[in-house]
Amino acid sequence: MFSNYKFTASDRFMKYVQIDTQSDSQSVTHPSTEKQKNLSRLLVEELLAMGIADAEMDEWGYVYATVPSNSEKQVPVICFCAHVDTAPDCSGTGVKPILHANYQGQDIVLPDDPTQVIRFSEYPNLATQIGKDIITASGTTLLGSDDKAGVAEIMDLAHFLVNNPQVKHGKIRLLFTPDEEIGMGTAKVDLKKLGADFGYTLDGGDIGSLEDETFSADGVKVIIHGVIAHPGYAKGKMVNAMKIAGEVLAALPKDRLSPESTEGKKGFIHPVRVEGLAEKCSIDFIIRDFDTPGLVKKEDYLRTQIEERMRTYPKATFEFIVTEQYRNMKEILDVNPEVVDHAKEAITRAGLELKMESIRGGTDGSRLSFMGLPCPNLFAGEQAIHSKHEYISVQDMNKAVETMVHLVKIWEERT
Repeated sequence: MFSNYKFTASDRFMKYVQIDTQSDSQSVTHPSTEKQKNLSRLLVEELLAMGIADAEMDEWGYVYATVPSNSEKQVPVICFCAHVDTAPDCSGTGVKPILHANYQGQDIVLPDDPTQVIRFSEYPNLATQIGKDIITASGTTLLGSDDKAGVAEIMDLAHFLVNNPQVKHGKIRLLFTPDEEIGMGTAKVDLKKLGADFGYTLDGGDIGSLEDETFSADGVKVIIHGVIAHPGYAKGKMVNAMKIAGEVLAALPKDRLSPESTEGKKGFIHPVRVEGLAEKCSIDFIIRDFDTPGLVKKEDYLRTQIEERMRTYPKATFEFIVTEQYRNMKEILDVNPEVVDHAKEAITRAGLELKMESIRGGTDGSRLSFMGLPCPNLFAGEQAIHSKHEYISVQDMNKAVETMVHLVKIWEERT
């Protein structure tokens, strides 16, 4: 089926990563940065050129498109989704993709900053890349495989299906979203317009991996109200909110309940932002746990720690504001087992070893699942994401395309 097909994913990817699409967590607009639409517009142009007539970008920067069904059956409508934005963690301006052909296990020195070295000893995945063609950035930026790899792979899937009508499949919907990296990837998505029954995000790492579980997540904002006075006459009067905030942070455990001290299925309490003055200071936390009731336990623990600190400052007060962010998509996927089962079979058909994994984070699929579109996460081949050491191989990207082709065939066969 693929012997005579020239995959286009890597060529598309090398082009897409050069378009700066970094999102901005401090923005109040949708999308958070207008430049994300530059890639979205290009995707629409390429889809229209393929013959996908309904490709469009809406006012929010979301791209919708359809690969029509060529089956006589009433196959469930499947959506493939990826996000166009890159993380604010590392610059995405002026990305220069470099192809390292026939990788042989050497350390990779990035030319624009020779201090940036992708060392074989530090990245175990590199042992699986021997003989493959690896793409990196040049040393001053991230690469953007999270998630332009997923974007390029879905575009190649569309290209394959349009040019191989003998492969039977149902209606396929394509969705490209902005602002996933800042937690707003589904903020303006129109699921009624999308019209899909089940979905898959292409936003994972190692080939063969399938993720059907994420953290459940809340945000907590703690606002500490101190008592302000002129510093020259403050004795017995001033209560410095910033100092209380410092005590709260210092009271957090250092050997547990933090991102730097946990792995696997262990959750955490993580301060991500502090802002304020002597009179009023706020701390933003993210709370994570694979078990949703575990969020409440962690929030109760945090509140208790704050109350203990506040006993020393009876004139000060605090607010404790909890905001639901997303929930573990496994709660939804367990009720729709065929979504995961078909993906498992597709990975096996592609000749890969299945790796079931849990995401220590969230994806658009988490929110989409609870919005009514059950949506696990498939591998895209991304490695060392959000860093200058980011890399991906051409062959891993092609395997992602193969897996999606098998997946749409399985949905048609099983209907």
